[in-house]
Amino acid sequence: MFKASISEQEVLQTLGQIQDPDLHRDIVSLGFVRNVKIQGAAVSLEINLTTPACPVKDQMQEQARKLVLALPGVKEAQVTMTAEVRRHPGLDKSAMANVRNVIAVGSGKGGVGKSTVAVNIACALAQAGARVGLLDADIYGPSIPIMVGTDAPMTVKDDRIIPHERHGIRLMSMGFFARGDQPLIWRGPMATKALQEGLFRVDWGDLDYLVVDLPPGTGDVHITLVQSVAVTGAVIVTTPQDVGLIISMKTLRLFQQTKVHVLGIVENMSYYVCPHCGVREEIFGHGGARRRSEELDIPFLGEIPLDRAIRHHADTGTPIVVAEPQGSLAQAYRAMVEQVAAQGSIRNYTYTSAASLEIAEVPG
Repeated sequence: MFKASISEQEVLQTLGQIQDPDLHRDIVSLGFVRNVKIQGAAVSLEINLTTPACPVKDQMQEQARKLVLALPGVKEAQVTMTAEVRRHPGLDKSAMANVRNVIAVGSGKGGVGKSTVAVNIACALAQAGARVGLLDADIYGPSIPIMVGTDAPMTVKDDRIIPHERHGIRLMSMGFFARGDQPLIWRGPMATKALQEGLFRVDWGDLDYLVVDLPPGTGDVHITLVQSVAVTGAVIVTTPQDVGLIISMKTLRLFQQTKVHVLGIVENMSYYVCPHCGVREEIFGHGGARRRSEELDIPFLGEIPLDRAIRHHADTGTPIVVAEPQGSLAQAYRAMVEQVAAQGSIRNYTYTSAASLEIAEVPG
């Protein structure tokens, strides 16, 4: 029998079948479903996710549409996907009032492509619809100005540093102050001060993510970052071979010892595909980062190939996800960035749930 009308409760009940694969709860109890509207046989609604870079966004949208259309009496279903990035609950609101998440990108040694990964993470998040800043904290060897294609001097207004904007992201680097090949001959305390200026004196505006490109190693800048702000999580960049993995694990251990959650490991320069014959070669070995992730029970975020185009576009100031957005290299980066965003959402959810549980257990 044809059903003349349907209730909002029936819509929510059927949508409760959809589980968020990362948070392991249904989207209704998570509060993702909003603005359910019923007009005769037409139903419209929003699913508000925790990040615009959700890796299952399209699948979730189609599943919701089919479930609603299957309800008796529904002839039309419109599902709009929106996103609202949650603030990391531990972030100091007085110090970083308008920044929701701080993502640190680190490696144990130089030469593994950490800065290239960091700038493409930032650009890919912005392409997904997030508000993103990139802080080049590699004080002595800043490379971000080259990779984004500007070395214009910074401006200051009302004692606040105004960040540059390129490729949809806001940027701050010491390379904008010490331009060209001018060195920064600073002791550790000065580098520490420079990082704090980049965090707290820059007028970042409203950001969903502030990506911080750390220098190689485990030095003063790393310690200052984790002591200054509540970092949502860290991304470790390594290469497949043993020497890269072993040294990168030192940076990973630093984050663990300073209570910074590790979002996962990226294997950069993972493989090479010959552009002429299509043969895949694993120049530095392959799979070492994935194996180490499994041993440590840490998420493996993805593999980024070794390719001349990535280097070329970095050298000419346009990251690969911007220069060739539909290409396979950009797709590899976006798949990795979706995992970074997902792990950030899981971290915020877990952190909030644990804090709520602790409050609930306190005697009233």
